[in-house]
Formats: sequence, C-alpha cells, structure tokens
Amino acid sequence: MAMNLCGFEAGLDRPLFLIAGPCVVESEQLQIDVAGQLKDMCSALSVPFIFKSSYDKANRSSSKSYRGPGMTEGLRILAEVKRQIRVPVLTDVHEEDEIAEAAAVVDVLQTPAFLCRQTDFIRAVATAGKPVNIKKGQFLAPEDMANVVAKAREASGRDNILVCERGASFGYHNLVSDMRSLAIMRATGCPVVFDATHSVQLPGGQGTTSGGQREFVPVLARAAVAAGVAGVFMETHPDPANALSDGPNAWPLDRMRELLTTLVELDEVVKRRRFVETDITVHA
Repeated sequence: MAMNLCGFEAGLDRPLFLIAGPCVVESEQLQIDVAGQLKDMCSALSVPFIFKSSYDKANRSSSKSYRGPGMTEGLRILAEVKRQIRVPVLTDVHEEDEIAEAAAVVDVLQTPAFLCRQTDFIRAVATAGKPVNIKKGQFLAPEDMANVVAKAREASGRDNILVCERGASFGYHNLVSDMRSLAIMRATGCPVVFDATHSVQLPGGQGTTSGGQREFVPVLARAAVAAGVAGVFMETHPDPANALSDGPNAWPLDRMRELLTTLVELDEVVKRRRFVETDITVHA
C-alpha cells in the first residue's frame, strides 16, 4: 500500500525516496547550499527528496553540546529553504507545545526514537495535519511498532505515518541493525524508512559527545535497500569533521551522489519482482 507523501507516492512498490540534510541547522547559507545540492542530485536520479534538519536537538550527550539556533530562528531558516530551493522539509519535534508551530512551517514532522512510547506526544504529533516519521526506539522490538502506529492512527484517523529503523542498543555505546526488522515493520502497513547514519552512531561514545562509524553507512544502506524499504534517511554535511552535531556518523556531501546512485540501482532490481517472503508463514 502506498502513501501520498509531499506530492509523491511512498511505499514498498514505489521508487526509493530520500530524507537527507545536516543533523542540525547551523546557518542559513549552509542549509540552502546543502538542500540545493541534494535537490540537484535527486532530480538527476529521479529520487523524491525531503530535506531534513533540526532547529533543536534536545537529546545531546552533554549540556555543552550545540543544540541548534532554537525554534524561532530554526523554523525561519527552514522556511527559507522551502522558499528558495522549493523542496519539502522535515524537522524533529521534542515537546507537545512545539508541534503546532513546527507543523505550520515544515511538511513532515519527525519524532525522536526515545519518545516513541510517549502516548500523548505521539497522538499530538499525529493530529498535527502533517505526515509523521516515527523513529523506532533503540530499546523497542520491531513488532512493537504496531502499537505505536495504532496510537497514532487512532488519533489522526488517517494513514499519515512512516516508521523508521535506526538500530537497536547492543551493549554500551553501540547499535546494531537487524535487517529482519525492516520486513517485520511492514506489517504496520506504513512505509518503512531506514536511517543509515544514526544506525552507525556510537551513542555517548566520545564521553561528552557521540561517536560514529561513517565508513559503514554505505554497508548498511545497501543492505537495507536490498531488504526492501520505501525510503532512506541520511544525515549529510559538506565537512563532517567540523559539523556541529553528529559529525562522526554523517555521510560526506561530496560522496552522496555516488552512494545514492548505487542505492537507486539496487532498489530498481529488488522491486522489479514481488517480495517472496510476504507469503511465507514462519512457525515458532
């Protein structure tokens, strides 16, 4: 089943779409430059594109870490990206009282993984009138996303939900990506998105900041597309070493087209035939 998302159809039987951008809003010029380059890449490859950046990152390792310019300035910059580059925009919301103001500017709302079980918050985001990308908690089994989606749909009364895999906690400072979860979450009836950059994050791995292994972004992205997903999420930056947030797991902007070309080719091959696992019953 496909879902209308920002003017294109998103689903397992539709071409791969991309959600990408810098982790956090750093400056107006950076956001506009990155959005413009990503739009050009995606247009050349016929990939539907949603620009992503956060006006505030509430879930930092340290209180001294850069969180963003704040809601007022951040939303102003994201509105400029929409106006100048003419692309749909996605941002995170962390509190119920942020939702209405953010929804008035952006095209897609995103919920942080650690808030996926907060019932009132999920219901409030779902009723804001925008599609919502719900990230699966690092602590949650993929089948448990069915309950999260049920809460959201009950509140909104419509199909406006994406579900996003971003790795599961595996010991301290480490995440693993179980590709089975992508197939399991299809049972929600929502388009499934794979977050290829947060999946290589090492949460809190550098003491006051999170580490990351960006060299594995292509490995996991290729595996996820081969498993079958509707879309891929990737944070990217022209200079990851100096990014103000999540630099260690951001994919370099100048390598994005190369990777995206491969992902599109894989997606076309995988979706050319039906997914044979859909009619296989597994008995415990």
